[in-house]
Amino acid sequence: MGNKVTITWVEETDSTQDEVRRHIREYANMSVVAALYQTAGRGQRGNKWHSGKGENLTFSMLALFGKDGFPPIPATRQFDLTKAATLGVAGYLETKGIECSIKWPNDIYVRNKKICGMLIENVLEDGFVGSSIIGIGLNVNQKDFPPGLVNPTSMSMSTGKTYDIREELEKLSASLEEWFGKIFDQSRPDGIDGFYEDRLYRKGVTCEYVLCSDGSVFEGTIIGVSPDGKLLIKKKNGELNQFAFKEISYII
Repeated sequence: MGNKVTITWVEETDSTQDEVRRHIREYANMSVVAALYQTAGRGQRGNKWHSGKGENLTFSMLALFGKDGFPPIPATRQFDLTKAATLGVAGYLETKGIECSIKWPNDIYVRNKKICGMLIENVLEDGFVGSSIIGIGLNVNQKDFPPGLVNPTSMSMSTGKTYDIREELEKLSASLEEWFGKIFDQSRPDGIDGFYEDRLYRKGVTCEYVLCSDGSVFEGTIIGVSPDGKLLIKKKNGELNQFAFKEISYII
């Protein structure tokens, strides 16, 4: 798409998501706000995002659609933004020699450990996505994590290297910009959907999952994701089920 990614660093803020939202009219398409420390960083399900000061990448990227940004995206296809964001991070990590996968809907895993989480908040206008704030927390140099975090890892733990987070954010932002452009690239018959499913964590592997409504455990196999972002799981009896976010949880 050729958009220029503009990066603004702040020493400290409550959360980069809120920082972008407060000043959204001041930022152009693909603007990035990054913080060395967040006092109230947020993840999915209302969870707090834990990050050592200056050790990791905690930032939010603003994507605009329509006359001021990318081509319009129907609200029914807003999960394409999740696909682009996760593929952008995964592609970046691959350049560092870190093999990873996408745990539906938008976590990045290295084997069975979480290296990156996201919070994607879309604004819908007349049946289309008007804007999206993509919050990303990528563990870069941190090696000691709070005991309550079950399965964290970081780039440094994976490679043994220490990284300059400012330099790495420039590279990661470029990867994200590239993948957002690919939402509109039709060179592959199955489009961005195929790239996302190629990296889907546990796809084709029979595992146990928890039904959030009643806590029951069932066995099934992930076979893909629907166009509107629901996880498709085939149970042992052959029944195909679709699950929305917060309807199912993994047993790691």
